[in-house]
Amino acid sequence: MEKVPGEMEIERRERSEELSEAERKAVQATWARLYANCEDVGVAILVRFFVNFPSAKQYFSQFKHMEEPLEMERSPQLRKHACRVMGALNTVVENLHDPEKVSSVLALVGKAHALKHKVEPVYFKILSGVILEVIAEEFANDFPPETQRAWAKLRGLIYSHVTAAYKEVGWVQQVPNATTPPAALPSSGP
Repeated sequence: MEKVPGEMEIERRERSEELSEAERKAVQATWARLYANCEDVGVAILVRFFVNFPSAKQYFSQFKHMEEPLEMERSPQLRKHACRVMGALNTVVENLHDPEKVSSVLALVGKAHALKHKVEPVYFKILSGVILEVIAEEFANDFPPETQRAWAKLRGLIYSHVTAAYKEVGWVQQVPNATTPPAALPSSGP
């Protein structure tokens, strides 16, 4: 069941410190293995996201009425969006050594989702939590605490940059419609 995120929860400032060299290498090594199966992993992430947080589907006219995971997995539109999500993440991960590039990419993503798609920014936090869950499952035997911490730090960095872009464009929280259940926030740890 989905829970309502509190106003303070949404507005709370995320820590966005940069990753150390060791943390960047740990994230990039994990990502390289994950990205080798880009489309399938991306689809698995989005299907879990939509199954666990069905209110997120409201932003996707092509598959917002899909209920069954198998139907979602087979959707060409969902597969295409999964590839876009994975591609954006790949650009971020490949450029962790260049904070300006990371900031630029995430600003573009944030502004597009705020202005064009009208997506509540909390969904970025939720989606990044789902990504961490999938990584932890994929690498259950090879995801040591220091790598988990590096990914959690990256999650905070992504959310911080995205929400900064929302604020820059003057985002005002949208009023949820009566038929859309609000979303729950996943735990902050992997």
